[in-house]
Amino acid sequence: MKLIISSLTAVAIFISLACQTNSSAKENTALYEQGQTPPGGKKVVKTNAEWKKILTPDQYAVLREHGTERAGTSPLLNVHEDGTFYCAACKNPLFAEKTKFESGTGWPSFYEPITKNAVKVAKDNSYGMERDEVVCAVCDGHLGHVFNDGPKPTGLRYCMNGVAMTFQKK
Repeated sequence: MKLIISSLTAVAIFISLACQTNSSAKENTALYEQGQTPPGGKKVVKTNAEWKKILTPDQYAVLREHGTERAGTSPLLNVHEDGTFYCAACKNPLFAEKTKFESGTGWPSFYEPITKNAVKVAKDNSYGMERDEVVCAVCDGHLGHVFNDGPKPTGLRYCMNGVAMTFQKK
């Protein structure tokens, strides 16, 4: 009798967990479609020491300490091949080359992310300015800023630090 009760309890717990997992997956999918969660619904969280082990000093300064590379210094500025720009920290796809344009600012610029939820935008009031900071939706790494002076179809200019990204040809 105790074995039957234990078995029934185990089955009930299993069904309960399965329903919760399925419900959670549905919620994540709905949020993902709305652009509110990172791609795949997963975050990458590391300590500063862990980030320092995998990033170059320049990447760490930009991605983790909200730094800015000097204008005109990024090798990604002159990339014009078919491919994808990824977060240098977590490899999250950020921008397609087809959305890149020459802004004349000295930083790689794009008019939209590869998906709605590839990046997040937050207010940045540093240095006495009001700007919109762009961060990776997966690892929260600082990528750059977005401005309302870009080309059609979005009118946006995602002004990114090239050191915060890598590029892979198709």
